Amino acid sequence: MKKTKIYHVREAGFVDAPAIFAIIKRHPDELVPRPLSDIIQNIDRFLVAEVNRTVVGCAAWGILPEIGQAKHPTIEIKSVAVDRTHRGTGLGCALVEAAIRRVKKLKPEMVIVLTFTPEFFRRFGFSEVPKESIMHKLYTGCLNCSKYDSPFTCPEVAMGLTWTDGRGPTRRR
Repeated sequence: MKKTKIYHVREAGFVDAPAIFAIIKRHPDELVPRPLSDIIQNIDRFLVAEVNRTVVGCAAWGILPEIGQAKHPTIEIKSVAVDRTHRGTGLGCALVEAAIRRVKKLKPEMVIVLTFTPEFFRRFGFSEVPKESIMHKLYTGCLNCSKYDSPFTCPEVAMGLTWTDGRGPTRRR
């Protein structure tokens, strides 16, 4: 069992971009790579986790496009990564919870993730959804992926989170 470490989750700033880039790059089997320029352009959509003033984790979100008026706004939580030495400390959960709180303010119809760790995201109320139900994500991101031939042969699991009671999701332990 790992010792609990003191960490701090906060909004990212431009100074954090190189550390975010390095964390994502250290997880090539789990995350789609992001160029440093993309991280900088989207820094306002990143959270970081620090231990002893060192960035050791990150999470981001992206708003998925719709044609015309946003009738079914969807937000994707992505680039969730924690340095291996800090896994099991609650840091990943803290990042996802903070990201959910942040995107909930935008009142999306659904929050989605594509993940190799569906059990982790089930803790927050995510459940599996057919990839066909998130075609806008597949067309804007997955078709450019260089890892797999097709979004439908990719082993990542598509998951969605919705809430209608106004309270939002809570973590299931």
